[in-house]
Amino acid sequence: MKPDWLNDPVAVPDRTYSDIATARQLQLTKPAGSLGMLESLAIRLAVLQGRESPRVDKVWVTVFAGDHGVAASGVSAFPQEVTVQMVANFSAGGAAISVLADSLDATLEVVDVGTVAEPADLPGVISHRAGAGTANLQHQDAMTPAQLAIALDAGRAAARRALAQGAELFIGGDMGIGNTTAAAAVGCALLEAEPEKLAGPGTGLDQQGVSHKVRLLREALQRYGDLTHQPLEALRCLGGFEIAALAGAYLCCAQAGLPVLVDGYITTAAALVAVRHRPEVREWLLFSHQSAEPGHQLMLQALDARPLLNLGMRLGEGSGAATAVPLLRAACDLHNRMATFADAGVAGG
Repeated sequence: MKPDWLNDPVAVPDRTYSDIATARQLQLTKPAGSLGMLESLAIRLAVLQGRESPRVDKVWVTVFAGDHGVAASGVSAFPQEVTVQMVANFSAGGAAISVLADSLDATLEVVDVGTVAEPADLPGVISHRAGAGTANLQHQDAMTPAQLAIALDAGRAAARRALAQGAELFIGGDMGIGNTTAAAAVGCALLEAEPEKLAGPGTGLDQQGVSHKVRLLREALQRYGDLTHQPLEALRCLGGFEIAALAGAYLCCAQAGLPVLVDGYITTAAALVAVRHRPEVREWLLFSHQSAEPGHQLMLQALDARPLLNLGMRLGEGSGAATAVPLLRAACDLHNRMATFADAGVAGG
């Protein structure tokens, strides 16, 4: 019951823009390579956007919210009702991602893809529900095939809204009490990793709480055979509605040729699913930061990802990615606006 669009072809970046952008970087009034990753970022964006002057002025942020049945097993320091309360906070402009999106002049929307308590009709909140939270992955499959399809489609719909509005960069965010457990479960399955390597404090568990999470993850993983090469099945059995929506969004963005800036732990788990399903998706993903959640580094390594920032952040919501946008904008401005040696009358090296 997987949606047919999941196997649509992924866009192929135009490599001619790599040569064009690299040649320009070599003409700018600086020693070659002296701006480090800012140079490679500009070149990468020029290739992905297929233009000589890359820009990330139009940024689109979608926060996907969903609840997790595994929260009933005591894997979070916060109660489950926080998820729907935070949806209202996003709408009211009081959350971290709300403030960051406003400061970036970015479009922010929230998609309820399956909170336990359905939120009221709120500005900026879209309902695309796969259910009232997932089932408890400790005891049973997190989703049915039909629910997985709905959640994936929610991500695709968000990416298509971004494309329709001319977005130059897509950021996906997450909200869902218990979602670090689901993300860890998916990561363990796809990376064949022990739970100790991926389970972390999440919302603030102490060591006893983390040990409980490890035991729960081991119990859940033992119910299944090898899911390493079945990313969508790992997602269905062990993931969350918002993780599925993120994976769907990343797949759609790659198919349409829209660059993605990946946030933290939860969104990287979704990126891992998308890339394992379609390896070509990796080309369209930039990685914003390394989360303080211990397992994030292992996922980043599996994706051969070099994040831009390491600020000890672990909030989610897309906040780390939003924080990194000014770096992308700086890279574009330097590339587009610096004088060449010929323009400035400066002798080249």
